[in-house]
Amino acid sequence: MNEPRFGAPGRVKEVTSLSNPLVKDIKALSLKKFRDQQNAFLAEGLKLVIDALELGWTIRTLVFAKTALGNPAVEKVAARTVAAGGTVLEVSEKVLTAITRRDNPQVVVGVFAQQTLALKDVAPRGDDVWVALDRVRDPGNLGTIIRTVDAVGAKGVILIGDCTDAFSIETVRATMGSIFAVPVARATTDAFMAWRKGFGGLVAGTHLKGAVDYRTVDFTGKPVLLLMGNEQQGLPEDLAASCDQLVKIPQAGRADSLNLAVATGVMLFEIRRGALALTSGTNA
Repeated sequence: MNEPRFGAPGRVKEVTSLSNPLVKDIKALSLKKFRDQQNAFLAEGLKLVIDALELGWTIRTLVFAKTALGNPAVEKVAARTVAAGGTVLEVSEKVLTAITRRDNPQVVVGVFAQQTLALKDVAPRGDDVWVALDRVRDPGNLGTIIRTVDAVGAKGVILIGDCTDAFSIETVRATMGSIFAVPVARATTDAFMAWRKGFGGLVAGTHLKGAVDYRTVDFTGKPVLLLMGNEQQGLPEDLAASCDQLVKIPQAGRADSLNLAVATGVMLFEIRRGALALTSGTNA
């Protein structure tokens, strides 16, 4: 793996040029190739950066707009970055716009080291709930699912096969910060199937062949793995056959299917209904 190239640790730099090598390296993180090479990704917004630091994620570079100078929260995050051995870049709005590819960028962007969980370390127990996604392609769907997993108190996500990148800027945006709270594991189909043989709970999947209403299944008292298929094709036959229960979500209108993120959310809230009923207060 290549060493990260975001400047000498612990230094603060003022940058105004788009041709600056540090800026070029950060801009390159918009491409998966470079995210993988650097094992890094971008997170936009002061709150997300603070949340990530609080959860123990490693920050490599903090980028903030000149207009944020004097903001106590930004200066505190900058000090934490330097203390952690990272680099702090004070940049122009032009540079921030180029990095984020947004006309009205957040005033703070963090470059973090990626964290993924090895599949062998995913060991659900008790009433843990995990979501496994087969070849999910849309970053908005993946980000929304990660955010929903966080919202219902499920434990994490397993990405099977050729999935969109959990650390793309579009996915991270859609998670609204939940990428820092939800463990993500990756696996080939073969590796997942081998792991599934040792899973002692209930594996449930939505499928056009599902004959059981999802609301009638008892999801309590055991670990649950929710297996969801690709946006266009659904679950392939081998993964469908690995399910203990294939379920359907009844629909009253003319639509014959739901968006993947919506369907996953419906299922997760049903699976976690008992636990959520004990939770006081709700957040929109």
